[in-house]
Amino acid sequence: MQTLTRRNFIGKTALASLAAGAFPYIRSARADEPGANDKIRLGIIGCGGQGLVDLKCFFLNPEIDCVVACDVDDAQLAKAVALCQEKRGKVPDTVKDFRRVLDRKDVDIVLIATPDHWHALPMVMAAQAGKDIYTEKPLAKTIDEGRAMLEASKKYNRIVQMGSQWSSSQHILEATEIIRSGKLGKVSLARAWAFLDWFPTIGHVTDSNPPAGVDYEFWLGPAPERHFNQNRFHFNFRWFWDYAGGLMTDWGVHLLNMVEMGMSADAPKAVSAAGGKFILDDDSETPDSLVTLYEFPTYQLIWEHRVGLNNGLNSRPWGVEWHGTEGNIILNDTGWQLTTEPKRANIPSQRGKSNGKDPREAHVRNFLDCVKSRQQPILNLEKGHRISTLAHLGNIAYRTDQKIFWDSEKEKIIGNHDADKLVGVKYRKPWHLPYMRRG
Repeated sequence: MQTLTRRNFIGKTALASLAAGAFPYIRSARADEPGANDKIRLGIIGCGGQGLVDLKCFFLNPEIDCVVACDVDDAQLAKAVALCQEKRGKVPDTVKDFRRVLDRKDVDIVLIATPDHWHALPMVMAAQAGKDIYTEKPLAKTIDEGRAMLEASKKYNRIVQMGSQWSSSQHILEATEIIRSGKLGKVSLARAWAFLDWFPTIGHVTDSNPPAGVDYEFWLGPAPERHFNQNRFHFNFRWFWDYAGGLMTDWGVHLLNMVEMGMSADAPKAVSAAGGKFILDDDSETPDSLVTLYEFPTYQLIWEHRVGLNNGLNSRPWGVEWHGTEGNIILNDTGWQLTTEPKRANIPSQRGKSNGKDPREAHVRNFLDCVKSRQQPILNLEKGHRISTLAHLGNIAYRTDQKIFWDSEKEKIIGNHDADKLVGVKYRKPWHLPYMRRG
């Protein structure tokens, strides 16, 4: 093991500026999958806030060792090293180039917690390298990248879990089971909303030089070339189209996933959206206010988000609600409530409470169990791609200001070339993503 020094960084990241198009199709040197009693050796790619939260959850499981940490920012790497020392008494190796994680023989699983525009390449290459993967949501920045990730996971038979932890929340599973049982009757409308007042405006910031210890060129990667601006970096990347999709993909993926947990896995036929920047006056690009209507074969789904506000629908800052002919269920992080339709009496009104546990812990545990059993995890890549696609379609409808019609079989927007281009993304040379249909 190595200590975190500038010399280590320079030595280990000498290849960071090389073209990714020349990467080898590497295979894991570990011939067998981890058994029930084996140590599972982890490499983390992306050591920011979410990455460290996830890493703490992995460390709750005694079989986990973190052998290498990767980030383009020395300061974030130092935090990961400190966490590993605290939880395991060991110092992991440190690198800035994620490929140096994937070509190691002693890495069994990879945790990807990078900005969204850096989800797809490490995941596809990790699958090629024979690693199992826990990747943060949304699955990728675009639908095409998500499809490439799904195809790679199938080809290389990897276990992949998307990190939307509410899939493993006890009270949400209870509520969605009631809906799937048919007790609500025919569900014709679902709603999901997020009214969030917990983050301030990012203001207006001029371009500057990157902070010391940051490989900004590598941080940009396949995204368009731009001068460094602190407002587009680290946490705030979420609010810029080059790297992410705003609250639609940040919170929307979570809540749209909850909706589908109670419904069939049908794809929407059409999507329309309206919104804009009605509250914030700052550098961010994504809408601070958005209403999206999804038209499914058997029901409608309405998504809404607002920033700077906390009084959401039904006096809840965020939540999900299903309306059936026999009654409706509404839920959030505190629990769920079933209310019978006034003219019906086939089901009693009832409530269920959250157990108060962080669902991330169960979500990570489910992934590790599946790494050992080779069974599919609760939020596998098929589901992760489908849910992320819903969020992306909402953004595409907003960005084109048009109702879009979706061909789920071909994963193509019908009759609208400009909208269909946003299904994919053009990577900046020399980066290239295998299995991607466009770009």
